[in-house]
This record gives sequence, structure tokens and C-alpha cells, in this order.
Amino acid sequence: MNGPITSLTTGWRQPSVLPGFGLTLGYTLTYLGLIVLLPLAALILRPAELGWVGFWEVVSAPRVLAALKVSFGAAFVGACINAIFGLLTAWVLVRYRFPLKRLIDALVDLPFALPTAVAGIALTTLYAPNGLLGQFLEPLGIKVAFTWTGIALALTFIGLPFVVRTVQPVLQDLERELEEAAAGLGATRLQTFFRVILPAIAPALVTGFALAFARAVGEYGSVIFIAGNMPMSTEIAPLLIVIKLEQYDYAGAAAIAVVMLGFSFVMLLVLNLLQRWARRHERAGA
Repeated sequence: MNGPITSLTTGWRQPSVLPGFGLTLGYTLTYLGLIVLLPLAALILRPAELGWVGFWEVVSAPRVLAALKVSFGAAFVGACINAIFGLLTAWVLVRYRFPLKRLIDALVDLPFALPTAVAGIALTTLYAPNGLLGQFLEPLGIKVAFTWTGIALALTFIGLPFVVRTVQPVLQDLERELEEAAAGLGATRLQTFFRVILPAIAPALVTGFALAFARAVGEYGSVIFIAGNMPMSTEIAPLLIVIKLEQYDYAGAAAIAVVMLGFSFVMLLVLNLLQRWARRHERAGA
């Protein structure tokens, strides 16, 4: 009798060496509720004072749609660039030994520590028409600062560490024996990468892409200096939110923020579902 009763009463949670499950669970839920759920709920409820018609008028305005297109488009491009070159950077840091490797590894985290406004000023100084690099690109007809390209460049800069730090530990734990076995079976280096290495690191790469994208969508400080902030052209959605706040249009600013939140949540949900499907497919294949 004791065995079945014990399994029924305690089978709903895993036993733990540390006591206090109820207390820690309550603290976790309370903390998440106050820090995450409560502000999000306030954000979602604030546009309610506009009504559905007023909300739709705000978010469907041509200037708002153009700003959302710039923010999400540049964030997606930056995340795609980071997915490629972030993977390459993580590969070099894990697989090769070279001078100043530790210094380069530390520089990867620089966008984390550097204030975003400082990053924007630095990029503008480099790529402005009279900047250190811009003065050579301008005669070639290549404009970076104050264009859509400059926005994508800034978002690529701030998103790189997310991909590198997500993929790097997976590459470190990847067994070299799998690559040696593939080579022993006659696989080329490209075949080994795409059929052995890439499937193993794909979940981490997707996670890094999602983090870089989510970080870039709401970026403000590093973009406003290099974007030019031209309405209908290089104006980002976070800047439009700030403008509405300065005009004391809090409900309008919250409406734009809700749209950004909804799009970001849907995209992250899709990426998480794809990541879960890839893991199940990998387990089924194994």
C-alpha cells in the first residue's frame, strides 16, 4: 500500500535534495509576475483607452508601418548576417589556436559592455561621409551612414555576441570522433559539415538567431545616430515611440509597442517550434 500511495502523492514533481520547493516556486512566480507579467499587462491594457478604431488608426498609419518595416527588416537582416559570421567566429575560436586568441574572444563580448549610444557614435564616426571609412566609400557611391544599410550594420554589431556565445559551447562539446568517422567513410569536408556538424549545432544556431533578432528589434541607442531618422525612410519604431511619448501620447506609444511585442512573440514562438521539431527529428533519426 505504501508504494502506490507514495507514487500517487509525490509523482507530480521530481524529488530534490534541497528542501523548500513550495517556497522557491512561489518566489519564482511572484518575481516573474512583478518583473515580467505585470509590466506587459499594463502595456497591453494601456491602448484600450483608444478603442479598437483608435488603435487601428494608430498602428496602420503610413509612418508607423514604414517604421515597423525598417525595424523588423533591418533586425532580420542583421540576425541573418550574425547567424553566418557568428557561426564562423565561434568555429575559429573553438577549432584553431592563434596569437591573441583570448583577446579576440574577449572582444566578442564588447557590444554587451559598450553603451549603445557610444556604439552608435563610433559607427557614425567611421561610416559618415567624412568619417574614417566613409570618406573612402563615398567616392565609390557606397553610403552607409544615414541609410538603411547603416541601421542593419548597427543591429549586426549589437547582435553578434548572442550567436557566438550560443554556438561556441556546443562546438566545444561536439565529439571529434563523429567527424573522423565521417571522413573515414569517404565524406568530404563540406559533407561532414552539412551532414554531421550543422545538424548538431542547428538548435543552438536558431536560438542565437532568435536572441539576436529580438535584441535588434527594440534597439534604440546605437541606431538613432547612424540612421538619419528620416520619416518613411530610415525612422525606426522605437524612435517613433519616443516621439509619441514626448508628445504625451502614451496610448499611441503603447499601441505601437504592443504591435512590436506581438510580432516579436510570434516570430520567437515559430523559431522555438522549429527548434523543438529539429530536436525531435534528430532523436527520431538517432
